[in-house]
Amino acid sequence: MGNDLILTQRDGDIVTVVLNRPHKLNALTKPMWQRLGEAMRELSSDDLVRCIVVRGAGDKSFAPGNDISEFESTRATSAQAREYGHVHHEALAALYECRHPVVALIKGICVGGGLEIASLCDLRICGSSGRFGIPINKLGLSAGVAEIQALVRMSSRAVALELLLEGRVIGAQEAYQKGLVTRVVPDEKVEEEAYATARRIADGAPLVARLHKQFMRRLDEGGPITPADIDLAYPCYDTEDFKTGYRAFLAKTKPEFKGR
Repeated sequence: MGNDLILTQRDGDIVTVVLNRPHKLNALTKPMWQRLGEAMRELSSDDLVRCIVVRGAGDKSFAPGNDISEFESTRATSAQAREYGHVHHEALAALYECRHPVVALIKGICVGGGLEIASLCDLRICGSSGRFGIPINKLGLSAGVAEIQALVRMSSRAVALELLLEGRVIGAQEAYQKGLVTRVVPDEKVEEEAYATARRIADGAPLVARLHKQFMRRLDEGGPITPADIDLAYPCYDTEDFKTGYRAFLAKTKPEFKGR
């Protein structure tokens, strides 16, 4: 159930994950969260993947958040909400822990759960008509600690509180100024730029990309940097990719990395 609501489309070493409910602007349901988590875990374990692009189906919306019409059957009580939250948080964890770089391709609405997904991607490329926010205070509900943590990592404590307390939906340029997005381009260029970004990532050394993500997660944990942490950067000197990279640099040619 729900497999057609999350599509995976492979183009060589770049895989696109599509939130596929365009008739509802890709509003998120419990089966979608479950399948999104499964898909991200599957892709994370695939060494042939170099970059993942996450997007909404159609041109109007990345995702407007959770489908409110589903609440009566799936989140009407705290017990139901806790069960829903388990599925929801597993999907968020799968996004955060994904070994490969993840790029969000954002068109139109990116609100609530949609912004949660985008906040756990590594880069966010949006069109100029993008809209961002978490107007959850209008529903009488709170965001969870895990969701707020992702917002703070992406931008800042001040911006997260501004969005949560005011419930204001902001435009793309303000979102860029507040650190919510990486890059704003004209609407007709967002796909081109997102996939060009993914291509630049995929052309880099994949072991290095995975290490950089691992290091970022370590920094998120806080605490002093240990000698063991520092040592993690050195084994790459023994890889075939390092030899490929520096030889290509000296020869002024494009390196062809193998991921080993």
